Formats: sequence, structure tokens, C-alpha cells
Amino acid sequence: MPPEIRELDAETRDRIAAGEVVERPASVVKELVENALDADASRVDVTVEAGGTDRIVVSDDGVGMAESDARLAIEEHTTSKLRDVGELAAIGTLGFRGEALHAIGSIARLGIRTKPRGGSHGTELIVGHGELVSCGPTGCPEGTTVEVRDLFGNVPARRKYLKTEATEFDHVARIVTGYALARPDVAISLSRDGGETFATTGDGDRKSAVMAVYGRDVASSMIPVESEGDDGPLAGVEGLVSHPETNRAGREYVTTLVEGRYVTASTVREAVVDAYGDRLAPDRYPFAVVDLSLPPGGVDVNVHPRKLEVLFAEEAAVKAGVAEAVESALSEAGLLRSRAPRGRSAPEQTAVSPGTPRDGDRGGSDGHGDRDDAAGTEGVETGSRSEKTDVETGEASTSGTDRTGGRARNHGTPGTGTGTDTGGEVPTSKAGASTRKESSTTASPSVDSPSGATTQRTLDGGETAGTPERFDRLPDLGVLGQFDDTYLVAEADDGLVLIDQHAADERVNYERLRERFAGDVTTQTLADPVTVGVTAREAALVSEYGEALSRLGFRTRLDDDETLAVTTVPAFLADHVGETAPKLARDLLGEFVGGDPDGTVESVVDDVLGDLACHPSIKGNTSLREGTVKGLLEALDGCENPYACPHGRPTVIEVSTSEIDERFERDYPGHGGRRR
Repeated sequence: MPPEIRELDAETRDRIAAGEVVERPASVVKELVENALDADASRVDVTVEAGGTDRIVVSDDGVGMAESDARLAIEEHTTSKLRDVGELAAIGTLGFRGEALHAIGSIARLGIRTKPRGGSHGTELIVGHGELVSCGPTGCPEGTTVEVRDLFGNVPARRKYLKTEATEFDHVARIVTGYALARPDVAISLSRDGGETFATTGDGDRKSAVMAVYGRDVASSMIPVESEGDDGPLAGVEGLVSHPETNRAGREYVTTLVEGRYVTASTVREAVVDAYGDRLAPDRYPFAVVDLSLPPGGVDVNVHPRKLEVLFAEEAAVKAGVAEAVESALSEAGLLRSRAPRGRSAPEQTAVSPGTPRDGDRGGSDGHGDRDDAAGTEGVETGSRSEKTDVETGEASTSGTDRTGGRARNHGTPGTGTGTDTGGEVPTSKAGASTRKESSTTASPSVDSPSGATTQRTLDGGETAGTPERFDRLPDLGVLGQFDDTYLVAEADDGLVLIDQHAADERVNYERLRERFAGDVTTQTLADPVTVGVTAREAALVSEYGEALSRLGFRTRLDDDETLAVTTVPAFLADHVGETAPKLARDLLGEFVGGDPDGTVESVVDDVLGDLACHPSIKGNTSLREGTVKGLLEALDGCENPYACPHGRPTVIEVSTSEIDERFERDYPGHGGRRR
């Protein structure tokens, strides 16, 4: 018997609709702040308790409402901002659907006190989980104050999925920060559990708002962006972007606005980052506030129930326009160099000579020469990007191959680099491994052992194609040479093998760093505490995650609302990145947001080690000496997982002989079986 189709009752419909609008406390704050700004407020004050789960209060001095309007405002689909469907294409307000107060009131206890400008008295409404409890006159200032208590109190299944108080507050802070930067003409404040996080002056100066939200150091580094649009889809770009050296590890400091609305627009964020070119490391983001003006119909804000995501009619053209505007601003400030072809490798470097595999003659030398200079002098791309770190983190010992066809492979010791054996020749036959011990990857990660073997994945989460699955270790390889100064080309028993030299070295460095981190973290006390500037959001996270930071070897304290003092750092970080190590403490604060610190320390450690492994690794467009190639392959073969870098990119790709034969159509009819 088919299931019966029936109409949902009103209470169920309300809770489903509320779930589309209200996902967490930050969703409530967003709706209420937008309503306040639409009400012509010159002041908006936001207060939250317990991350917003216990109490949220948003007060404004806007136009307010009479009692009749206040009663209508809590009903479903009522609004003062939209009359008919024809106005959807040219909405000039932040909110318009009219479901916010009704949705919030259906899943929380809602109190509204409001008084219209010039009115004789105010009105107070109390709504309890969808039911109007009371409504009557009250004394209150002009404007509106909305108080929300017991969020999701009647939807416990939704409430249990909320994160820690610190995480929920962080989401609230992002929303309020976004609108504080979007509307510098409005005085906006945010308070948490009785303490003020930040407050803008409302003087109309966006840089002043940046100083209130992010601090003086960030504000002083901001560069104005202003570009008039042409006949294209972008009418104009206005805002501020930071000096390249003022950056963070998280993308949340790139604030994107469309017509003054705080939105999530990855297209705009990518355009801003792209404009910096190589002045930013791949894992760093600038501070930015970019406000786009578009002609009517150029953007659709109605693609997401919470009006947070937008869709551009001509996305590629918008992205190009934003990138051009930001790049022009940076160039005028003298912060971008003119583009020039990348220089080639140093002339004294020698390319890898082709090997002669399958001849059974090792022919190599087991001497040790100087390491490859170009491979070891890439800058560490953190902080001021001025630190130079060698490929090697110490001395390595690699044994040569014997001349009887056997292998005597030394896989290195913790803390050693891969490019040490630079004097020996590339083996002219297979350079595989036979002695790498098997390692279990099923144990649960812990602080002592930050992670198991990395699963090799593509960006969309699928398994990477071309990965040899039948090998427990690297196959026997005969190195043929180097392609594009980036990939090693080698011959295996059943085909051709390509090795990404950067990904391979990154995997080696990562596993060596992980071994150094195992066990208790050895810390190094700094001679003098190093002070690092923090934003209001970062300062709010210090008290919550200070213990988690200390478990990683960072001991910190807040000297004031804008300064974090770092007194100790992990010893291996001090050795690895030097004076930039204290800045990692600040970057780590954001990494903890999103879960229980006890459960995320392991993943944070793993991410940090992966990033650290990247900086000193051999880069692409680097010619390698023969001994460097040999040392790299030997070290890679000694890894627990030689087939992926710590970020999941493949290190090795195999093209089988059968695939090559098929591509050359060697089995076509009439070939007479003479395939060789």
C-alpha cells in the first residue's frame, strides 16, 4: 500500500521553515542586525551570552514600530520592504522575506520592545516558541530591542548539534564584524558575557572601523581600493586591502560586500587573493574589505535561505574586475613588482643524466657531495617571508648501492633532509627499496602520534587516479631524467613513473617532523616574550583555547586587547622557522574553532606539520643534481605513505606499459605480432 500523502500541521511547517533561516545563534544575529540597519539605525548594539545559545540581545535606535506593526512583524511572511514579485530584481534592503521574527519566535523565547520615532509610548511583545504570550504598552527609548532566549529550547535535536560556546561566538563575531565593516556610518558594538569585544564609532570612515575591529596595526597597513566600472557587469569596486606582509592563515579576514550587504562570495575572495600574486604565500590571506556595486539584475541574493550566498550573472567578468581593481591599488602603493619571466636555475646546477635501466649495472658511486643549493634556499613563506630554510634539516646518511644487484638502502634519520647525497650519480638501474618496515595505520591518532597515513584524495574527495595500488612500497625504479624541472621520470618493471619532486620532498619532511613531535613536546623559552598583534576575534579565543595551545608547546598571555605575548614555542618549530614561530600561535587560534579542543589538537598538529613540511621542500622549476634525486627517492621510499604529500596530493603517478602500447596502437591488425 503506497504511503499516504498528507498536509503538514502548522507547527511542523514553522519549525522546518525556521531551520532554513536559523541554523545557529549567528543566524539570529544576522537577521536582527540586518533588520536594525534597514530601520535606519545609527547605532546597533549586539550582546550574547554563552555564545548566543542562552541569550541574544540586539538593540537599535532605528524608526521603531507602532503596536499594530509589531503584531504583524511576528506573523509569517510579513514585511515592510517588498510589495510584489516585480521588486525582487531590485531589492534595496538587507532583509525582505519577512520570515525572520516569525521563524525565530517559533524556536525560542522572543521579546520585542519597540517605540516609533516621535511616538508617545512603546510596545512590548513576548512570544514563546511560536505562541504570542503577551502584548502591551511599555516605556522604552525610540528604536527596537529584540531579546532571544533559550534558542532551540523546543528543538533539542537541533540544539545538540551546536558547537562549543567559543565556536558559536566566533560565528557571531564574523557576522557582526562583517556589518561593522560594511556600514562604517553606523556605530556597531559587540559584547560577550558582559565584556565588550569591539565598538565602532560610526564616523563613516572605513579605516576607523577596521581599527576598532582588527586593531591599529592592521588598520595602518590598509590601502584604499577604488575603481569605477565601465559598461561591464561591475559598476564599481571600493574598499581596503592590507599590505602583503599583514596577513593571516584564515580566509575569514577577507570581507566581501555586495551593495553594502555582507555576503559569502568565493569568487570575490579568490579575485582579491589572486591580485597579490606571489607576494602572498599559498596558505596566507590578506585583510580586505571589498564592496561591489552592480547594476540591477547583476546579482541574485535569493539563492540561499539565509541570504548569505550570492550568484553573479557574469561571474568571470566580476572576478576579473575585482582582481584588476585590487592589483591596481597595490601597484600604485608600490607593493607589486612588474611581471617578468621567472629566472632559470643557477648555471652551476647539473640536470639529471638519463639512466640506462635494465642493464643490471648499478654503476653508481656511494660518495657524498655538496647538496643542491637551489633546492635548499627557497624562502619560508610565513610572516615577513624573509626566513630562509634549507631543504635539509640536518645531516643525512645514505648508503650507496652495491654492485651485485642488491640494495643497501638507508632511509635517513629524523630531522634529516633529502638532498644530501648530491655527489653520487643517479643509479642506472632500479632504485627501489626492500627494507622499509611495515607500519600500522589503523591506530587512532593522538597527540603523541598526530595522524595515520594520509589518504590520497582529489579535491572533490574521490581517490586520486593513477596511484599504484599494488605496491606496498615504491617499485624498483630506473631514473631517466627530469621533466620541466618539476617531475622526475623513471622506468619501472611495468611502465613509466612520474614523481612530483615537491610533493615527494614534502612527504619526507612531514614524516620526519612528525617523528620529532612524537612524545612530549620539548619547548624553548624565549629570552624575551615576543608580542604579536591580534584582532578582537583572536583575543576572544585566547582564554578558551590557551590550554590547547600550551599542549602544543605555546605558552601565551594577553597583554591587552590587541597584543598576545608568546613566552615559549615548540623547540622543533624554533629550529625550523626561527623567529616566525610565535606568529604560529596566533594562527593556531583559528584552527581550534569548530570543535572540542581535546578532539582537534591532533588534527591541528597534523595541519601545522604539513604546512611546515611544505616550506623547505624542493620547489618546482628547480633543476636537481643526480645525488639529490637519489637521496630524495631513497627517503621517499622510507616513508610510511610514499604515495601522497601530507595535503593529499599524489607524489607518484604510474603509466603502465599496456596503456602506452595501447596509445601507440601497437596491437593494430596486420602488425604481424612484431610488437618490439
